[in-house]
Amino acid sequence: MSLKDLKIKIFADGAELEGMLAIARQGLVKGLTTNPTLMRKGGVTDYPAFAKKVLAQIKDLPISFEVFTDDPAAMEHEAREINSWGPNVYVKIPVMNTKGESSLPLISRLAAEGVKLNVTAIMLTEQVRDVVAALKAGVPSIVSVFAGRIADTGRDPMPMMAECVKLCGAKAACELLWASTRELHNIYQAESLGVAIITVPNEILKKGDMVGMDLHALSLDTVKMFAKDAAAAGFKIL
Repeated sequence: MSLKDLKIKIFADGAELEGMLAIARQGLVKGLTTNPTLMRKGGVTDYPAFAKKVLAQIKDLPISFEVFTDDPAAMEHEAREINSWGPNVYVKIPVMNTKGESSLPLISRLAAEGVKLNVTAIMLTEQVRDVVAALKAGVPSIVSVFAGRIADTGRDPMPMMAECVKLCGAKAACELLWASTRELHNIYQAESLGVAIITVPNEILKKGDMVGMDLHALSLDTVKMFAKDAAAAGFKIL
């Protein structure tokens, strides 16, 4: 099944303007997300200017921009400023700050006022349960569980994600997002569980053309790649 035939909504994950625009024009992705780490890697130096430049050109897709301060009052100020940037903006709030202090009071306050939130950096079922309880039914919200990072620890994220589908499904307008995608197969895993959204980096989205590829042909292509690179390197054994 091709990516376009899946029910899950694919969000592009990045912070390079031209790449974001190109992905948006293709019609495959249904939204975009970014974060301070991706922005730094993308060379962004003026956060509001970059965000507003993106929003000026992408007006019909949801886009998430993240707060980055530790102080609760400053975090709330940033959240309200980001929320003012456009009707398609979701404010990303980490589930806790760098001191391990919960963001639940802020999440509850903003959700009650109708602010669209994307609660991020979640790794535990308990965190999902608490976040969903803090959100307001009917206000669009995203709960981002970092399934890829969970898998990096040697744990299978599938059972947890299945439970999170149920938790998020109990709150109207709350959508579960599979974050930190590591490979194209993760999209199909998330689809099989009924996850609403998955964020996918551009380099993984580019592999979409390989979906359904004949494995014998792929094996031959791989052998040809090895031979081409060996020749180009001028390798000799005898």
